[in-house]
Amino acid sequence: MKILVINAGSSSLKFQLFDMENEKVIAKGNCEKIGLSGSFIGYKTKGDKVEKIVDMPNHDVATKYVLDILTDKEEGVIKSLDEISAIGHRFVQGGWIFDKSVLVDEKVIEDLEKLTDLSPLHAFANMAGVKACMKVMPKTPQVIVFDTSFHATMPAKAYMYGIDYEDYQKYHIRKYGFHGTSHRYVLGKCAELLKKDKSAVNAITVHIGNGSSITAIKNGQSVDTTMGLTPLEGLIMGTRSGDLDPTVVSYLAEKKGQSAGEVVNYLNKKCGILGVSGVSSDMRAINDAIKQGNERARLALDMLIYRVKKYIGSYMAVLGRVDAIVFTGGIGENQEDLREEALEGLEEFGIKIDKEKNNNLPRGTVEEISTKDSKIKIFRIPTDEELLIARDTKDLITK
Repeated sequence: MKILVINAGSSSLKFQLFDMENEKVIAKGNCEKIGLSGSFIGYKTKGDKVEKIVDMPNHDVATKYVLDILTDKEEGVIKSLDEISAIGHRFVQGGWIFDKSVLVDEKVIEDLEKLTDLSPLHAFANMAGVKACMKVMPKTPQVIVFDTSFHATMPAKAYMYGIDYEDYQKYHIRKYGFHGTSHRYVLGKCAELLKKDKSAVNAITVHIGNGSSITAIKNGQSVDTTMGLTPLEGLIMGTRSGDLDPTVVSYLAEKKGQSAGEVVNYLNKKCGILGVSGVSSDMRAINDAIKQGNERARLALDMLIYRVKKYIGSYMAVLGRVDAIVFTGGIGENQEDLREEALEGLEEFGIKIDKEKNNNLPRGTVEEISTKDSKIKIFRIPTDEELLIARDTKDLITK
């Protein structure tokens, strides 16, 4: 069985084709700058990675390019589109409607339209990917996997905001959480390492990338997470401010002569690591700047580490018993000083990191980095959201 996984952004479309017999990726790539000048596609099928400049005015065209590559006589990995059993799509927001992955039908499409206000940019892009695939491959089953669904188990005391209850009911204003596909994937790996059933695991999963979130998992279920109504809440991120006093929005709007929407856009795209450092949203550039003595770059990293530590501590209080702390995401997986400093000073709580192991990890491997006498296990687990989407897709169509 072959499953195609699509992750459509506002101007991009990532894809991976899995052979589910062995869960191996047999082709993958990315369409960039869709609808913009200079659009191109990069992909890897049989040989080295290839990049081609192609005109992609919309997601329909981008999807056709992807399918043409997969079936190309020389570069392709399948003879016909009939070999693709189903297509799995990543959706950011499932809102109050979807608490699990779903097989797409007319009712699902209708319900998804109700959620566009919660995440207009993501919703448009995600839906464009689905509709493009339905247009080109109308008889192939489509499955949607939601970033928010893993967090549907949060209790009301965790997801509610202190606003008028009628406004919550009318406008569905609450914490939804994101990165659920990543947190769910590393939970499964963590359970394997602990030799426990997922339902018996209490863990704190730390996903740090350009977008970052931490989740408290009790008995295999999300009970709290740092992101909120949107991905803006929580940790300081690449370009997102993270937690702040809500009146900052009105204060900045008044001082800058902008609308609330313009300020929120600024908080999403021009703040965070980029805004504080004045250097970049890319942690590699931040690390280079720190080595050159840039104090603002150091401050940006310190702010991120401080919030990671603060949330780990608060989630320990929420969970009571913690079996493991898991680091994942591009930065969480690859930046050893962040892992070490985020856990520094927590030894009295039974958290002891093995500094030598932590500083000498091979890239892309699952590793335990706690000392032998650490009461709480510490793991570095590379995430694989696409594989989890493929697994959900397979499960739904075989049922």
